[in-house]
Amino acid sequence: MKLKVSILFFFIICLSLSAQSLVFDENTPIPRSYTVYKTSLKIKIDGQGNETDWQAAPWSDPFVDIEGVKTPSYKTQMKMLWDTENLYVYAKLEEPHIWGTLKQRDTVIFYNNDFEIFIDPDGDTHNYIEFEMNVLNTLWDLFLTAPYRNDPKVLDHWDMKGVQSAVSVKGSLNDPTDIDEYWSLELAIPWNVLKEASAASLPPIGQFWRMGFSRVNWDFDLQDNRYSRKKEAGGNYLPEHNWVWSTQGVINMHEPEKWGYVFFSPNTPLQNTSALTDTFFIPQEEYLKWFMYQEYRKLLGVFKEGKSLSLKRPQVKIHHKSIRLELSEHKEGFTLTAKSPFSNKTLQINTTGKFTSYETNTH
Repeated sequence: MKLKVSILFFFIICLSLSAQSLVFDENTPIPRSYTVYKTSLKIKIDGQGNETDWQAAPWSDPFVDIEGVKTPSYKTQMKMLWDTENLYVYAKLEEPHIWGTLKQRDTVIFYNNDFEIFIDPDGDTHNYIEFEMNVLNTLWDLFLTAPYRNDPKVLDHWDMKGVQSAVSVKGSLNDPTDIDEYWSLELAIPWNVLKEASAASLPPIGQFWRMGFSRVNWDFDLQDNRYSRKKEAGGNYLPEHNWVWSTQGVINMHEPEKWGYVFFSPNTPLQNTSALTDTFFIPQEEYLKWFMYQEYRKLLGVFKEGKSLSLKRPQVKIHHKSIRLELSEHKEGFTLTAKSPFSNKTLQINTTGKFTSYETNTH
């Protein structure tokens, strides 16, 4: 009986997602979600993830191509834990040739194969953190006041103070004479440093954050047994491969509205994971938010060209609820507004892309 109910529930979810897909363009993907469990253990940051809670913590779905089209050449997965001091991340990156050259902190790490984390706690697409590291445990951390489309301040001098990081290699490093298996990384990110991107109380128990995870992988050349990024015949570097946890639909990680949902469970991974507190479904209002950002991106492109603005789809249905978008223009630019049928809130996105919401006055 339980199996029949589960199959029926899955079928209903699939039908619902299929209906919603009619609202969204191809470059507006449905984000993935992940539940982070609490650890009561002392986590040793050694890149190996051997603790019992790490072993019990669920893996994320395997990473996919950033555009959602190609199949990645190598498997990538991550998992997370939290306690009162830190947010923990462990990732495993399969790779037959493990190599790295960059050793200076805050250099452009994605010129090597790397792993990247993006954190926007309140989901307003502003004031978010980017973190990158390579197999040499070289870090690049920065703080962005907005996505690049909105001409942000990029604080490259910003440091994720107190972060602990480690890498473990199953194979050999910078040795082209053999075939490697994978490299893994482990992080402890203090809640104190994450306060700079979140006004809410931390840890955010029972809440969700928007987070992105990305892996950059390069084709390589060998010269004198040394690895380097592969070049085409004309001398330019071949484009990198971008593999992500939750697809972006475009080659651009800096559209935060597309990142995945990370829910913070009060339970440990060894507790009953069927508990109600562990059941996370993306709120219906978020679907409205995705649609608003989809239309916002179109409006922003037209606005930058200096052309007149208009809404192509001012009225849609999401989860069987009729929704009307309103566009207002002013000297600072424009504002996109919608009253949510899922709550007593009015949602807005302004020219800078910042999302806000407030209680709707029903009187």
